[in-house]
Formats: sequence, C-alpha cells, structure tokens
Amino acid sequence: MAAEPKIRTPIVCVMGHVDHGKTSLLDRIRGSSVVASEAGAITQHIGATIVPIEAIRKMSGTMEKIPINIPGLLFIDTPGHHAFTTLRARGGALADMAILVVDISQGFQPQTIEALQILRNCKTPFVIAATKIDRIHGWRINKDESFQSTFAKQNERVQTDIETKTYEIVGNLSDLGFSADRYDRVADFQRNLAIVPVSAHTGEGIADLLMIMIGLAQRYMGEELKLSAEGPGEGTVLEVKEERGLGTTLDVILYNGTLSVGDEIAMATQDSVATTKVRSLLKPRPMKEILIEDRFERVKSVVAASGIKVSAPNLEGVIAGSPLFVVRGNMDELSARIRKEMQEIHVNLSEEGIVIKADTIGALEALCKELEAKEIPVMRAQVGPVSRHDLVETETIKNPAFRVLLSFNTPTLPDAADIIKDPLYTQVKVFSGQVIYQLIDQYVEWRDEQKRIAEKAQFEHVMMPAKIRLLPDCVFRQSNPAVVGVRVLGGKLRADVDLIKLDGKKVGHLKTMQLRQETIREADEGLEVAVAIEGVTIGRQLNVGEDLLVDLPERHVKVLEREMIKTLNVSTQEVLAEFVAIRRKTEPFWGK
Repeated sequence: MAAEPKIRTPIVCVMGHVDHGKTSLLDRIRGSSVVASEAGAITQHIGATIVPIEAIRKMSGTMEKIPINIPGLLFIDTPGHHAFTTLRARGGALADMAILVVDISQGFQPQTIEALQILRNCKTPFVIAATKIDRIHGWRINKDESFQSTFAKQNERVQTDIETKTYEIVGNLSDLGFSADRYDRVADFQRNLAIVPVSAHTGEGIADLLMIMIGLAQRYMGEELKLSAEGPGEGTVLEVKEERGLGTTLDVILYNGTLSVGDEIAMATQDSVATTKVRSLLKPRPMKEILIEDRFERVKSVVAASGIKVSAPNLEGVIAGSPLFVVRGNMDELSARIRKEMQEIHVNLSEEGIVIKADTIGALEALCKELEAKEIPVMRAQVGPVSRHDLVETETIKNPAFRVLLSFNTPTLPDAADIIKDPLYTQVKVFSGQVIYQLIDQYVEWRDEQKRIAEKAQFEHVMMPAKIRLLPDCVFRQSNPAVVGVRVLGGKLRADVDLIKLDGKKVGHLKTMQLRQETIREADEGLEVAVAIEGVTIGRQLNVGEDLLVDLPERHVKVLEREMIKTLNVSTQEVLAEFVAIRRKTEPFWGK
C-alpha cells in the first residue's frame, strides 16, 4: 500500500499598502516585534515565519475539534512601499494563499489595487484583513476575542460605523470585479472573498482570520496545488550573509520538496551557476522570523514549505533572490532553468545614468523601478558590496549629476571606504541607506542642489542686464575716473562692465561701485550707489539725469534668452528686452 504523500506547509503572503499594518499583524500572530526593528518601520525584505498548527489551534479555540491535516502556515511578510511591486509580484507567485491588509478607515490605496492585480494575475486565493478596528472612535476593546464576540459588545453607533466601512471595501472590490462580504456572511468561499475585521494591537479578530486561512488551505487547495513535500527541494535565496562560526550562509524559502544535509544544490552567481553540498541546515524556532532569528535548531532534513538557513562551502558569490534547486539528474537542464529565471529579472539600463548596488535581486529591481518612475536613468545595476572597482567605473561617467553610486543595504569594502572618505581621491558621490525611497530622495535633493549651484555659477559668469540713471548733485569727480551717484532703475548692476546710451552709443567703462563707502560687486533694482566710470567726463560725454544701459556681449544675450530667461525677474527681463531692441535696430538678427 503506497504511503500517503507528505503534506507541504502552505505559504501565505501578507500584502497591502504601506503603513496599513502588515508586519504588525504578523507580530500579533507570532508574538514578536519585527516592525520596531525595520528601517523606517517599513519592511525592506521578504521575511518568513512558520506558525505551527498547534499555535493556531491555541489562538483559535473553536478549531480544537476540527480535523486539520496541514502542519501549519508559512507566512511571508512582503515589503509595503510601492517601490516593491516586483518583489510583491514574486511573493504573490510564490504564495499559495494571501492576506491582503486594508486599513478599515483608510480603505483602498494605490498599493492595495496593485496587490489585487498581482493576486488576480497569479490566481492566488486570498482574504481581506480589515485592520485597525480598535482605532474606530468609541471602540470598546475585548482583547483577543473573536470579531463576532467583540462586535456584539460594541454600541450601535460603532457597529454602524464598522458596517459602513466594511461595505465601502465590498464596493471597492466590486468595482474591481471581485464579489466579497464579511466572512461570517460568506456561504461559498470559492465564489466570494472573505473580509475579516481585525486589530493587530488588541488581537481582536485574529483567531477568525487564522480559521479562515486554515479553512481555505484545507478545503480548496489540497488537490489544486498538490501540497506534497516529496521530491527534490526547490527554493528562493532570501539573503546571503556571514554568520559567526559558519561563514557565508543562505537564508532560503523552501517552497517545494525536501532539502537534506549532504544534498548537492545549484544557485545563480553574478555570471554563472554554482553548485555545492549542504554542510548543515539551521531551522528558526517556530513563531520566529528568519531575518532576525538569533538561535537556530540544527536539523538533518527540512520539508516544504520552510524558512531555512543553509550552510555550505563556496557560497560567497551566490546572489540573493536566486532560485535554489537540489541537483537530481541532468545538470545542464537545471543550469538552463536557473539562467532563464535570472534573465527574467527586470532591470532597464541606459547608456548614461547612475550606478546602483543592492544586497538582493528584488531590492535591485525595486530600486530600478522607483528610479525609472522618477525618470532617473541607471547605467549599471549589480548585487553585492561596494568595491573600489565600482568607484573607478563610476568616476568615468562624464555627467557629474550621474557620477553617483546608490548603495542599498549592502556593505562597503574597506578599500572603497578609504577612497570615499577622502574627496581628493574620487569625485563619485555615494549615497547609502536601508529605505529605498529615502535613498532616492537623498539623491534627488543632492542633484537638485548641484543644479542650483551650477545655475548660480552660470548666473555669476553671465553679464546681467541693468539700467542706471545719473543722479543730480551727486558728481564727486568729473573725470579720471568720473565718480558719480546712480540709481539702479532695473536689472542687476555689476562692476567691471561697459555702458551705452539709449541710442546705442558706447560710453565709458563702469569699473567699481561703492555703497556707504564700502566696495560692492553688484547692486539690485532701487539701490543708489556711487560708481567709478572710466573714459568719460561728466558734463561732456555724460550728463546728470541721463539713463545708461550695460553693454552686453552677444553670446551672453543668447544664454540669457535661451537658458536663463525664466530665472530673471520682470524688471531684468524688461531691461534685457530694451537693450536687445536697441541692438536689433541696426542688426535685426543680433543675438538670435
């Protein structure tokens, strides 16, 4: 008689809009506080937590007598920021079921709709967790009770509020082509989505949510997804990291089959496929998150689905995000499969752009996607630490705005760190961070500031239009040079410029300016200053009361009209127009 196939732990993907409480929900289930340790309180990597069936039975008292044949649930907590569309898509494809988290008061947001599209495309069964019910005004907390029990104890106004908010979610789902209702009103879970109101903070409704997930796994997934743990192991590398006493290790989600000590495994490196033999397997304790677990249990074999730490020789070059397969039979076919999966990674590169380094493929994809949305081109994108070679390559980029390296959650090697510390050695600007959108914001802020500095420098080198009037009773010297008081009628007057009359005739060179007996370099509209004009005598070539214009070279006028006109104030634009009109009386195409 053939043995019954081992049942694989179903993988549950937790998805939803940023800040709607995905990680907090998992924290309540596993009794941890991962959310507090995440950079920016937003999940930046996919983590995995196994929740055994005994723990679920304990949380859901009503399930104690129900026969359950699955060993538990493996929860994957996907990143919440909208930059992680690609990772969520990968998470959705990996998962057997999903929980879509929606803040009951905020309702649907862009990422909620995005997640729904991914789940629809992947044909992944899911339920809606309507979170933060405890924040509804007037809510009476009944810690860890089922939703129906706590709902019955609320006053009529709160009950009406819950009903209204729930039906808003039902309406949103209906608009997107989904039939849904509150879970206790759903008769057919294959035809209708269940909405479970919950609070991660108080534990209310959590038991109901787990009960629905187990029900889905038991009733609708066994045959369809063939939850067998038999056959060679298949998984995804979450992280590659150094562990004291173990060397380089892999954090892996095993989603199919079995992985054992001594198995030969194949994974992707930067430019090839590597194989090695499993030296040891370390399993996180139940209810603990693999990304932060500090105590592991050594096991000889592990069955899907599991989060597992793999220790083996020669793992240094493995890329986080790579597929991992136990080698059975034809290695060429397996290598081709791994290469094909790696080629499907979506990173659009440009001939000119910035350089990015990240710790995982998913993060690299996410970073590229976010940069693309902001129209920031990427020239090179790689997984791994920042090296001296990276800086040397980045330094060859001609455009200073792109001579930049963004480093997401990946270390900087010592030889590169030494170069970065000393600006004499490199012109490359390096930005490091653990939250993608903050990292990009830093770069954008720096780039815009560099642009402002460049425009200011250009502004300073381009001769500016100005119109002045010689003031009566303010002639301090008639000639050699003439020193006279003037009022700036418009534009920006700078020292060391030639002057013309309003008929276009050249007259003198304004050498210096003083304001209250102090030498100044420029004067704005409305200021009255003393100027020294060489080459004229007041009373002969120039008279008090006359208006003069700064004589602008033709190439400066072209820059002012084509590149800087929007930066000039109205009076400066008017003076420029007056000057150009005088020039074009005799030369119609002057400055064009």
